[in-house]
Order: sequence, then C-alpha cells, then structure tokens
Amino acid sequence: MHAQRAPEELLRAAADGDRSAWDALESRFGPLMWAVARACGLGAADAADVVQGAWLRLLQHLDDIREPERVGAWLATTVRREALLVLRESRPGVHWAAEAGEPEPGAAVLGSHERQALWSTVSTLREPCRTLLQLVAIDLGSRQTAARLGLPLGSVGPTRARCLEKLRTLISPQEPAQ
Repeated sequence: MHAQRAPEELLRAAADGDRSAWDALESRFGPLMWAVARACGLGAADAADVVQGAWLRLLQHLDDIREPERVGAWLATTVRREALLVLRESRPGVHWAAEAGEPEPGAAVLGSHERQALWSTVSTLREPCRTLLQLVAIDLGSRQTAARLGLPLGSVGPTRARCLEKLRTLISPQEPAQ
C-alpha cells in the first residue's frame, strides 16, 4: 500500500512511471500544497494554478530532488515561492513580508515536524475522515465537500467534528480530548 511507503520510495516509483505512486504523492502532499497557497493569500483560481505548477515542476525535476525524503517540504517551498510571485505580479508596489525578513504568510504551515506528523496521522484515518480533513485543509467549503463525499450537506459539520475529535485523540493519546 502506498500510504505506508516513504516519500522517497514513492518519488522513485513515480519517476519510473508508476501512476499509483504519483497518485499517492498527490494524495499525501496535495492538501499541504493547497493550504500553503491559501495561507499565502491566493484565491481559489490562483491557488489551483500555483499547485498545478508545483506538480509540473516536480515532474520536470523528479530525478533532480537532492533530498527525496523531504519531497513534501520541496513541494511546499515551491508552492510558497510560486504564490509569492503571483502575488507580486498581481499587486505591484505592495511591501511583502518575505522581502523584509518578517514571517511569511505561509510560515505557520511550512517547515515543521509537527505538520508532517499531522498529515501522516491524517493519512491513517479511515474514510470519510481522511478525505474530509484534506478537503477542510484546502477550504473547499461545506457544499462542495458534501458533494465530493456524497454526504448530505447537513452532515458535513457533525462529521467534521467527529473526524477532528478522532484526529485529536490520535495526536495526543496521552491527553484526553475535551
């Protein structure tokens, strides 16, 4: 099963033409990429372009990734850089925090061991929780989430709450969830 394979194994398999490995990479890192793009302040269309562009860059550089075990961080950084370029082009003259050494908009989402542990834990959840939490991360909205999961609109909120509770207990098993 791809969910259990290390990112570097998936990257190698994808480079060898294994479509299911590419799908596993997309499933594992796609929500993070969307979260980074949205945290940088991009709208849905620009975020989609940036995420798609990052996947294209990965495809172009499959054999060039120096630390394949950190492909998730590579993708997140690529999305962040692309997002900042889009923002600079769309809003010339605006002072960007990244240029002044201030924290970047996506800093809370990027580069932490905790983030990687979180998504690793999310990938262990059963459906519909795994997909629902990924959709929540990309801010898809309740109506689209319901349609994507085949759930009644009114059940998205309660299902999300149950899934977050499961995630909370998996992340902090020693602390009872409140």
